[in-house]
Amino acid sequence: MPGDRIIFGAAAIPEPDRAWLAAAERLPIDSLWQGGHVLPPTATGEAITRLALLTAWTERVRVGTAVLQLPLYQPVIVAKQLADLDSRSGGRVSVGVGVGGEFPQEFEAAGVPVGERGQRTDEAMRILRGLWSGGPFAHEGRFFRFGGVELRPVRPPGAEAPAMRPGGPPLLVSGRKAPAMRRAALLGDGWMPYLMSPGAYARSVQAIEDEARAARRDLAGFEWLMYLYCSVRRDGDRARDDVATFLGGAYGGRQAAMLDRIAPAGTPEEVAARLQEYVDAGVRHFVISPAAREQTLEVVTLAAEEVLPRLTVPAPAAAP
Repeated sequence: MPGDRIIFGAAAIPEPDRAWLAAAERLPIDSLWQGGHVLPPTATGEAITRLALLTAWTERVRVGTAVLQLPLYQPVIVAKQLADLDSRSGGRVSVGVGVGGEFPQEFEAAGVPVGERGQRTDEAMRILRGLWSGGPFAHEGRFFRFGGVELRPVRPPGAEAPAMRPGGPPLLVSGRKAPAMRRAALLGDGWMPYLMSPGAYARSVQAIEDEARAARRDLAGFEWLMYLYCSVRRDGDRARDDVATFLGGAYGGRQAAMLDRIAPAGTPEEVAARLQEYVDAGVRHFVISPAAREQTLEVVTLAAEEVLPRLTVPAPAAAP
């Protein structure tokens, strides 16, 4: 079951900026995140490149991909890249993974059939785990095959041994549908969905726990995250305008009701009330993604300093 502590992180959007990251790292937050695409319709960054900037331009916080479209990547190469970044950052890297598919041209150009993206992701996650386990590792799968090889993370200057955590960075599964929940239950170290209502999140927690129980997998230490688009302003109407402008075009005439369920907006008090619903549903780590075109640091600051302190973890249910 979800733990007893609520923490906040933030998405560094639209692009990692050194001054923005330095200011965010002074806030009471625990993590900073960036995702990316390879061939999106607009000029946006790629996940591993952005993660490298996050590791270089931060000192304290956990840094992660939200998300890395794993099926587009050769898993042996990405395993080495992530291992080196985790080692050089002092073990601060987390890897949010997803299957992608919203831009089919990326898959066509990379030579990856869109219909194979789920199976490729599962196999790639197993390869990452094997290569990060230490010692020789061989793999014989549907998409990738190789003999006994050993991945050795780079040793940071002055260190006696690589700082990559034993077993490598945690793999946090993103998505919204049943296959993603199954992947999280069987292969992931955590669950990090997006564009999901509190009710849907509660159902996803139940589905993941049921899948893990059926597979006899212990979820001790499993992380319950939520990548949450939102806006927090002193002026609640401005915050709601932020979200409508940032996300509303994707939802046509249904946008007002749908956005209210999946992208909280308003004053700190209003947003705290909405986020408490997610806490009650099982979220323990929010990744606040500012749904705003400007002054995104203000959104993160108000969230960290005035929303987070208002949230409380529900008391454990009494034993029957």
